[in-house]
Formats: sequence, C-alpha cells, structure tokens
Amino acid sequence: MNAKSKKRPFVTANFALTWDGRISTRRGTPADFSSKTDKRRLVEIRARCDAVLVSAKTAAADNMSMGLPDAALRAARSARGQRAYPLRVLLTNSGRIDPALRLFTKTFSPVVIFSTTRMPARTRTALTAQADLWLHESASVNLPAMLAILRADYGVRRLVCEGGAQIFRALLAAGLIDELHVTLCPRVFGGEKAPTLTGLPGAFLPASIPLTLKKMEVIGGECFLRYRVAARLPH
Repeated sequence: MNAKSKKRPFVTANFALTWDGRISTRRGTPADFSSKTDKRRLVEIRARCDAVLVSAKTAAADNMSMGLPDAALRAARSARGQRAYPLRVLLTNSGRIDPALRLFTKTFSPVVIFSTTRMPARTRTALTAQADLWLHESASVNLPAMLAILRADYGVRRLVCEGGAQIFRALLAAGLIDELHVTLCPRVFGGEKAPTLTGLPGAFLPASIPLTLKKMEVIGGECFLRYRVAARLPH
C-alpha cells in the first residue's frame, strides 16, 4: 500500500450504461435496463467494500436502502472482519435531503452525510439522530477531506461510488477514482438530456482520463468491464 492510499480509501465506481453511454433517462428517473446478472454484480462489488457512496439525489430517485440483501455475502464480510453491512455515505452540496428517505428507516449500518453549511437548520436537526453530519464551510464538499475522514474516522479502506454522474465526475476530475466497473447493456436511449457517466453530453472534463482494461466478460448480451484509472503524470 502506497502513501497516498493510506490517506484515503481505494475508490471504485460501478455503473450500468446503455450502448450510447446513458446511465439514466432524460427525466432522471430510475432506468431499470440492466439484467439480474448485473444487479448481482452490483451487490458483489458492494460486498467487497467498506462503504457505499451515493448522492442524496440518487438515493431519493432510486429509493435506495444501500443494503446487502444476500446473507452469504454478509457472512463472508463478517469472516473477513468487516461489518455485516457497508457504511452508507451520502453526499450533497446543497444540503437538501428528505429525512423521510427510505434509507433512514433501515438501521443495519450507520449513515454518514457530507454536506455544507448551506444545509437548512431544520434538516440538520432532523438528521442529527439518524446520521453523522460533516458540514463543510464552502460551496461544495471538499472531496479529498471527505475521503480522508472516511479513512481516519471510520476505517474505510475501500469505497464504491454508485452515482450519480455529478459525484463520479467530481471524483474523477480530482484524481480520486482508482477503478471503474461498467456494464454495457443492449439498449439505446438517445437524447441530449439523458445523462452520461459524467453528466450531460457536451460537458468536457478538465483533461481526458486514461483507463486500463483489466477484465472483460460478455454474458447474456451484456458486456462487463473493469478498468483501472491510470496514474496521472505530475503537471
């Protein structure tokens, strides 16, 4: 383990894509276009991680509990010395979170929320008993600081980002993504407003990100890919 990895978790990301690169519909509604095999792969990737990261918007749109339904996977985690369920991490710059979200009704693992001081006071009060709150005094959450806190305060060594596109884009642009899992599904959405992996089409990253293919499988019409993000050269 290098010095950098000791300061933050190893960060992987997992997304299902249409063949034209969309992760959702133009309305941002849940797009259940991947197979049972892909959904099984999602929980297997989640089971290997100490924490799951999603945006508050994604958690609400997909009605997520961020759990681990397979008892065998939970038993394997316990045997490895991990919690039965991964830590659940929410990220929102605006602080707009509904305290009645489904994930707050499930108590199988702690919830940690990273936001800013823009979070309304009423929301802070409602969430204090349901989650650990880390509020940054800035317009957006300091992502390196967030990962450092997860590593130092919660013992997170491996984290999976499951969406949405804005979080993935921000982590990628900051050099904080180490690995990417992609399932290419035999569907085409089209349209300018259906989000891609890094947001709406046409929004460039500050620089292109090189990837190295580590594994590829074709199962039932879907293509399962695993990439490592290549180390960047210093400027």
